Amino acid sequence: MNIKTNNKEKCDHALLGLSHVEDPEIGLNIVDLGLIYELYFDDADNKIICFMTLTTQFCPMGEAITTDTRDSLTKSFPGWEIILHLVFEPTWNFSMISPEGREFLGR
Repeated sequence: MNIKTNNKEKCDHALLGLSHVEDPEIGLNIVDLGLIYELYFDDADNKIICFMTLTTQFCPMGEAITTDTRDSLTKSFPGWEIILHLVFEPTWNFSMISPEGREFLGR
C-alpha cells in the first residue's frame, strides 16, 4: 500500500482505525482495497485531509463508505476536523489491492 502522508506515525494510527471500515459489497476493508490515497495531518489547526476513492464512481455504497471513513478518522483523532476528498484519479483497479486483500478474496 502506497499512501502519501506527511506524518507516518499518525498515518499508521489512522490506518489502524480505517482497517475496520469495510466495503459492504466486497467484504474487504478500504485500506486493503487500496481506496485510501493520501492522509495529511495539519497539527497547527488539528485537521486531517484524506484523499480517497471508491471502486467505481457510481458505487452504490459510496455514501456509507465515506461516512464510515469520516467516523473512523474522528474516532481515531477526537477533536480534529476531517476533510474528505473523494477523487477518481487515479482510477481504482484490482492492482491496488494489498497482498493480504488478494489472499482474502482468493486472487
